[in-house]
Amino acid sequence: MLAKLTRLAMPAALAVCMLAAAGCTSRSLTRAPVEDRGTNARAVPAVVADPVDVRQLPGFENAGKPGFYSVKPGDTMIRIGLENGQNWRDIVRWNNLENPNLIEVGQVLRVVPPASETQVVTRPVSPGSTAAATATPPLSAASRPASAPAAPVAAAPVAPPPPPVVASPALTGDEDVGWIWPAQGALLGGFDDAKNKGLDIGGRAGDAVIAAADGRVVYSGAGLRGYGNLIILKHNNTFLTAYAHNQTLLVKEDQAVKKGQKIAEMGNSDADRVKLHFEIRRQGKPVDPAKYLPPR
Repeated sequence: MLAKLTRLAMPAALAVCMLAAAGCTSRSLTRAPVEDRGTNARAVPAVVADPVDVRQLPGFENAGKPGFYSVKPGDTMIRIGLENGQNWRDIVRWNNLENPNLIEVGQVLRVVPPASETQVVTRPVSPGSTAAATATPPLSAASRPASAPAAPVAAAPVAPPPPPVVASPALTGDEDVGWIWPAQGALLGGFDDAKNKGLDIGGRAGDAVIAAADGRVVYSGAGLRGYGNLIILKHNNTFLTAYAHNQTLLVKEDQAVKKGQKIAEMGNSDADRVKLHFEIRRQGKPVDPAKYLPPR
């Protein structure tokens, strides 16, 4: 009987031991590693990032000042000139740019002439001029030649001063341009400051595009996206005009043109149909050409 009980107890004890051993093994596999924090442990230095190398772009000191322009994404010198009412070549010269195709976003450019180009030149009066002749001082009493005393002359009555002349209002200076229509086709689209910065004039391919006023060509080419074959005329220090989507360009940069002169042939370059897109820019800002052109 004792032997039988012993045989029955041994498997149970063996099972208990096996379960205990498995529990010990499981605990040892999930135990967190022990970190040695003794005095002999070496401290790991913190990693310090190198300072960021921030390069200051040319002209940064003029950012936000009147007469200066900060380059935006997508800008070209041609667009900067158009947006600021200037010849893009002048802007290149004012900023001493070696390569006008290499400008960076955030770069600040001068877009108005420097003081050395805006000074008023005064001309001295020559000795032989009328002004110099009338400046001769009168003879003094001691230097007059002796003569018989002259008969007294009655003083002439003093006429009252004439009333001031009020000039009638008129266009003067840069505003007096004398615009004409640049093409004879039908008006396809009017001015919209947000969507259409000028007028769209219809026609057939090859129709004449003429200068709306006397001026000088400051751009002739296809380097401005959305305008196709483009001509830009500068008329004075206030006004530019732009003629876009042409088929053929007939004038070159820096060429003087007269009002009514044929400068291009109408086309559909970078456009969905044959048309002339015409803009008037006043100090670089687009204005409604219909307010300047004569009624048809």
